[in-house]
Amino acid sequence: MIVVVTLVGLLVIVRLFSLQIIHKSFYQERAEHQYVTPSGNIFDRGNIYFTTKDGTTVAAATVASGFKLAIVPNQITDPEAVYEQINAIAPTDKNTFLTQAAKKGDPYEEVVDKLSTSQGAAMTALHIPGVTLYSDKWRLYPGGSLASKAIGFVSYKDNDLVGSYGLEEYYNDVLSRNSSNSYVNFFAEIFANVQSTIFKNTSATGDVVTSIEPTVQAQLENAVADVQTKWQSDSVGGIVMDPYTGEIIAMAQVPTFDLNAYNTVKDISVFSNPFAQNLYEMGSIVKPLVMSAALNEGVVTPQTTYVDNSGSVTINGKVLSNFDKKGRGTATMQDVLNQSLNTGMIFVEQHMGQAMFKKYMVDTYKLGDKTGVDLPGEVNGRMGSLNGNNDINYASAAFGQGIATSPLNIVRGFAMLANGGILVTPHLATSIIQGDGTVKPLVYPTSGPVLKPETISTIHTMLTHVVDDGYHKAMAHYSVAAKTGTAQIARPDGQGYYTDRNLHSLIGFFPASKPRYVVYFFNVYPKNGALFAIQTLADPFFNMVLSPPY
Repeated sequence: MIVVVTLVGLLVIVRLFSLQIIHKSFYQERAEHQYVTPSGNIFDRGNIYFTTKDGTTVAAATVASGFKLAIVPNQITDPEAVYEQINAIAPTDKNTFLTQAAKKGDPYEEVVDKLSTSQGAAMTALHIPGVTLYSDKWRLYPGGSLASKAIGFVSYKDNDLVGSYGLEEYYNDVLSRNSSNSYVNFFAEIFANVQSTIFKNTSATGDVVTSIEPTVQAQLENAVADVQTKWQSDSVGGIVMDPYTGEIIAMAQVPTFDLNAYNTVKDISVFSNPFAQNLYEMGSIVKPLVMSAALNEGVVTPQTTYVDNSGSVTINGKVLSNFDKKGRGTATMQDVLNQSLNTGMIFVEQHMGQAMFKKYMVDTYKLGDKTGVDLPGEVNGRMGSLNGNNDINYASAAFGQGIATSPLNIVRGFAMLANGGILVTPHLATSIIQGDGTVKPLVYPTSGPVLKPETISTIHTMLTHVVDDGYHKAMAHYSVAAKTGTAQIARPDGQGYYTDRNLHSLIGFFPASKPRYVVYFFNVYPKNGALFAIQTLADPFFNMVLSPPY
């Protein structure tokens, strides 16, 4: 009996400590809420953090506290005068207010929300009969539009506030706070979940810490915005990623939106994240992956030559040409990458054979698979053209047409070239700060190496020559390995390609000898005379490389 009583007493003490100390603020807010506002649950949600280069966390999404203002219409004797007083402190639509004030049978009409502490104090000082302030909380994004495509926002769904898009949606279960459990009987609370209380922490809720560096993010956002302004593009985006860990340092795309004013956006397609949810025929940035496969199998070396007299290859009656339709005579594999020769890549694919080519593109590089990124709605790549044995399909795929993948998947492919052949999982969240303050690191799967060390060394050298000799962009202090791509955009009806619309891409890693970052830009349908990717994306790419705020 003594042992039983002692154990029960310990359980009570442990549970009381949990309720009164650990969860004190939650229950205190709930108690206060019962007396100060007639609305339902108190809004609460975990935070999302950026991480600066020195390891400091900065709020990307948090919960702000303040007030909401409501009126009792039958106590408002002079609506015009009351409106003027309220509007002077918190701008309010006059017609809406007067309509609410006219509802004399309604005991409660919310007029203004998200009032700051100073606005609340100013309103209180007026002592207006029939006007009342209530404690309020709401989702706040201190950065406004900063990393909006990655963060997402909180909106109503079936009368509940839940995460929509981005990290808010993907980690909704972690970030959500269920206030309904405060209605459990006190003694039921004491003895509830005894196993969890004593033996383990089963709480799945917490704050999400990301790898997004706010300064790098801001610089990348400025860069893609400048490209869109200059070239009047439909869409421009960029990523900076650590090739060894898969941590995304920055992710930016325009058009964008202000997270604090998402409800003003008219075209909801702006909310989606193209890095995970869009597919593109990537064009020539696929060539280093194909060349690496051929190098890995010993099919070619950088010095292997082929003869290109006409600048085109005819396969089953279809003519496939170089970008300028000009021949190069005898050219090496290095020339193929330097000058982005489609005929050279067809030569490589034909010497590999269809089975080997497909094995690398589909099974080894997994360009048709999802990457596993922690963003909602990720799509699979489109590799269906390689299912048969159509020679034209394979030849086109060798220079990045006829197959489609997501921007994140192509970034993972170049990260693999940079890091020694390991396929990493791109991701934004690095850890969860749990309710008791402990930090839970997040672990993501990797696979490989999928390429030999000598293959990696060779492709690094080749891509460095592309920058130094092909683009004449040699760096003074360190080397950069990169490749551009200018791809035709497929028509959505499946009827071939637009003749006047291209996708520009530029992707690379640096320093080439021991890469620290992969940087990728894409530019959808640039105008104003933009012909090639090097023309529209060289400046933003090399500016990020030359002056990174890392």
